[in-house]
Amino acid sequence: MLLAIDVGNTQTHLGVFRGDELVEHWRFATVPFATADELATVLSSLLDLRDLRLRDVDAAIVSSVVPTLAHEYEQAIERYFGGVGALVGPALKTGMPIRIDTPQELGADRLVNAIAAYDRVGGACIAVDFGTAINYDVVSSGGEYLGGVISPGVEVSLEALAARAARLPRVDLEAPRHAIGKGTREAIQAGVVYGFAGQVDGILGRLREELGERATAIATGGFARTIVPFCEQVDEIDDLLTLSGLKLIWNRKGS
Repeated sequence: MLLAIDVGNTQTHLGVFRGDELVEHWRFATVPFATADELATVLSSLLDLRDLRLRDVDAAIVSSVVPTLAHEYEQAIERYFGGVGALVGPALKTGMPIRIDTPQELGADRLVNAIAAYDRVGGACIAVDFGTAINYDVVSSGGEYLGGVISPGVEVSLEALAARAARLPRVDLEAPRHAIGKGTREAIQAGVVYGFAGQVDGILGRLREELGERATAIATGGFARTIVPFCEQVDEIDDLLTLSGLKLIWNRKGS
């Protein structure tokens, strides 16, 4: 079995592949200073929930935007998976040319999403990841990573609003009943959902105009299913896009 692990700033997404089949996946909170042994304990506990065993895992591939955890996952791979694994980064060949000024600055998660989106579409595409930030990653029709956009994420914006405005509460995000909020909570929900939907549509429109061709937009990430129903420019949602990309990279690494 292969573990595919996407480490974000807020959440970590873990998937278990048996061959090419994703047999199970989980999301759990990212703890920035967890040790390799603590990470292995969490992984083992989650596997136990589905009668899977850590000892049956043959390898692991990790994408991490948290530098401290990238090192700890490397240590966990060395200790618990016999060194059989990979960390997505500049040294790992992925099969996708990177056409940006400083390739070493490209976040691993962004590259993984771009690879998965292009494999799914087979042409020009834009991966939109609703994480701590909202990442828009653009791939040409020839399969080249061209760059993208990074904007503040939904949860970051909600937290900032509650922290900086004394009379505004922290609200759970859900689809608003109306554009005209009948109370403070509804007004905030409408502002965030419609505001981000408008932002996504506006940015995708500009990216497609600059690209000069129709590009399929695929959304993923924790808030995608809340925001995307109010978007007009997103073509589809794939909650498993990053895990699929990790599996693709692993397959290419072994070929």
